[in-house]
Amino acid sequence: MINVEVEKNNNENNVNVLRRFTKRVQGAGILPRVRSIRYSGRKQSKLAVKKRALKRIKNREIMEDLAKLGKLPEKKVRGRK
Repeated sequence: MINVEVEKNNNENNVNVLRRFTKRVQGAGILPRVRSIRYSGRKQSKLAVKKRALKRIKNREIMEDLAKLGKLPEKKVRGRK
């Protein structure tokens, strides 16, 4: 991480110090990097990945069986006609 520091000069008011700080933060590219990793979560464990895969396979088999029996509701058509 890059730390951004700004010190107040002798005759400088607080607004100018804040403005210089925000310019330095923008120049360093800190905000886009932080926002990109903001919602990234940890990787799932192998067990959780396997459980999801098994559940997906099971649901797919159930849907295929229902399709063979003709018990599935019709899919809604989207888009233009």
